Amino acid sequence: MPIFINKENNQFHLTNKTVSYIFHVMKNGELGQLYYGKKLNHRPDFSHFAAYHIPTAASCHGEKTDPAFSLETICQEYPVYGTSDFREPAISLRHPNGSSVGKFEYEGFEVIDGKERIPGLPSTFANAGEASTLIIVFFDKLRDLKLKLFYTIFENTACITRHASLENEGEHPVDIERMMSVSLDLSDHDFTMVHLAGAWSRERHVKERKLQTGIQSISSIRGASSHHHNPFMALRRPHTTEMSGEAYSFHFVYSGNFLAQAEVDHYDAVRIQMGIHPFQFNWRLDQGEAFHTPEVVMTYSDQGLNGLTQSTHTLFREHLISPVWQKRERPVLINNWEATYFDFNAEKIVAIAKQAKELGVELFVLDDGWFGKRNDDTSSLGDWLVDKNKLPDGIDALSQSVRNAGLKFGLWFEPEMISEKSDLFSKHPDWVIHDPERPISYGRNQWVLDYTREEVVDYMFERISSIIESAKLSYIKWDMNRNITEAYSAVLGQDRQGELFHRYILGVYDLYERLTSKYPDVLFESCAGGGGRFDAGMLYYAPQAWASDDTDAVERLKIQYGSSFVYPIYSIGSHVSDIPNHQTLRRTSLKARADTAYFGTFGYELDPNKMSEEEKTEVKNQIETYKTHRSLIKTGDFYRLISPFASNETAWMVVSKDQTEAFAGWYQVLAAPSPKKINVLKLAGLDAFSTYHVNGSDQAYGGDELMQRGLPLPVEYNGVNKNQAERGGDFQSNVFHLTKKGD
Repeated sequence: MPIFINKENNQFHLTNKTVSYIFHVMKNGELGQLYYGKKLNHRPDFSHFAAYHIPTAASCHGEKTDPAFSLETICQEYPVYGTSDFREPAISLRHPNGSSVGKFEYEGFEVIDGKERIPGLPSTFANAGEASTLIIVFFDKLRDLKLKLFYTIFENTACITRHASLENEGEHPVDIERMMSVSLDLSDHDFTMVHLAGAWSRERHVKERKLQTGIQSISSIRGASSHHHNPFMALRRPHTTEMSGEAYSFHFVYSGNFLAQAEVDHYDAVRIQMGIHPFQFNWRLDQGEAFHTPEVVMTYSDQGLNGLTQSTHTLFREHLISPVWQKRERPVLINNWEATYFDFNAEKIVAIAKQAKELGVELFVLDDGWFGKRNDDTSSLGDWLVDKNKLPDGIDALSQSVRNAGLKFGLWFEPEMISEKSDLFSKHPDWVIHDPERPISYGRNQWVLDYTREEVVDYMFERISSIIESAKLSYIKWDMNRNITEAYSAVLGQDRQGELFHRYILGVYDLYERLTSKYPDVLFESCAGGGGRFDAGMLYYAPQAWASDDTDAVERLKIQYGSSFVYPIYSIGSHVSDIPNHQTLRRTSLKARADTAYFGTFGYELDPNKMSEEEKTEVKNQIETYKTHRSLIKTGDFYRLISPFASNETAWMVVSKDQTEAFAGWYQVLAAPSPKKINVLKLAGLDAFSTYHVNGSDQAYGGDELMQRGLPLPVEYNGVNKNQAERGGDFQSNVFHLTKKGD
């Protein structure tokens, strides 16, 4: 059992093979943080870890007889507003008398073998024997409020999940104004904060900043986790690298507004908090009701940033992605969007599908434009009925034709949106999120449906279900291209408008839950104008996400590199598209585009009928290559080798759990004059005592040699070695398959 309780002194120790997390009940009945880091052996007492500093003259303290006990200087687990801690609290409530002062005191604990689901929310899951959950119970006796803190530690990964719940057992309602999923105090701030930032078409770029006194934060108040800040934050020690050193990470299993922050106080301690953003949030909790925060995944590593990545990837693959899709291979797909946009008919689609089948593609996806009167992006969202002008025989007949050609069939939906020019808006203008006293802002010529309304969710469930069944869909691309403005719902009272953003995403989750439960064999891919809602909450329902609308092979190096910090690469939607690229106008080779896209869910966004015979042969070979390695890409350990944010080169690799094979990618954006004398790629994760063949050649290299000296790269053109050069020019790439030599 990885949870130890020292009952005499109310100490709790969560531990497994790699990590320890220790806290205790303090003399005031609240929780104090004692240790979070590399695994420690359990002992009957950790009291010597407690540090009660004598406060300054300006400090307040919570104990009349003990002036050294000050909440302002103590590391806490879930600080409450109003009682001498002047840092930002984990929870702040508004009571019936207008006061925000709170006081929760320890009542007891419970240990569960396994893990229970959080009502209405995506979360990690585990059976008995795979994880243990500790529940700490507190009570505010004055207000009859019960607070529960949930901690789950997993057997096979250095991850701990946390969330909280609040139950109102009193007679009067209480307003939740702030309720974080996690609060963690660390005793020093000698860290660099790592996060993922960007914008549409350049999502999840790696950013770093050294922690300084004050608050450093990332957030979203758009109603979605956003292109701009991913709900992820890591702290690394100054000398921590990809492969060595200490680091912590925090991931929010949530798709709406969020706040992640590090507050460095005047004693140089740091408080980490992550949860629903308090801005525009207020939740009225009536008698007998409970509120549950979304889940945060905390990960610790003493083996660098790559250690964080591998632990988190393991957790998401085994305890977040649906069990149905954990073991299944993702089909190689072709999407018609960049091939046709809105200009298509049945004949054109079937022709693309038939040619794609000959190349080895397994799934055809019909993107935007198949419904209503959708000839551009100004109309028809919400009218999920086939456009008979484009497809006179209907979507069912088209699906049958594609399936007769030997491919599975999938469709694009944008179920959270509505067009002003639509039958649905004509019938239900009240279904739009808007302030009735003000004009509605436009975004991509569309508005947002009010998913706080049950009838909206019911309508979308009926429409999508009908099409899944009649067209025998195998795949759905769920898009979301606009954020929420004029945040107001006609069905929420004046005193409950602060609930809109959270209730909206709960409605989205409800629709996902109903669809994925009824149709578990349909593969869902989440999308939000590309990567605008690529988060762990979505991953629970949709085992893959469209990483970005930017399909340029060069730009994708940074996007996929950053995404890999959090998300298993088999969840990263990555396709080969046509050139010149539709987002950058850059021309890269078909080889470079595939070499980048291999490290993801692989597919194509082009018209294969426009390709030369030579290109078709190359595509066939690419698809065969991916099919050969996709099981390894799904289950292997991922290593980042060279960062595109620090170099003209990028490199990464996947290694099988038993170290018998590996698949590596190397990329160079621009050609360089007078290249390196010795040009090698240092690998990682191999068996140092074995030898490996590369790409089936007779040449064998020692695992230690490949990791310490490196794999020789093909000879680069240097201006005079034309006869010897094996590569040259801009946008170079190579992939390498390594197999362990038999005994």
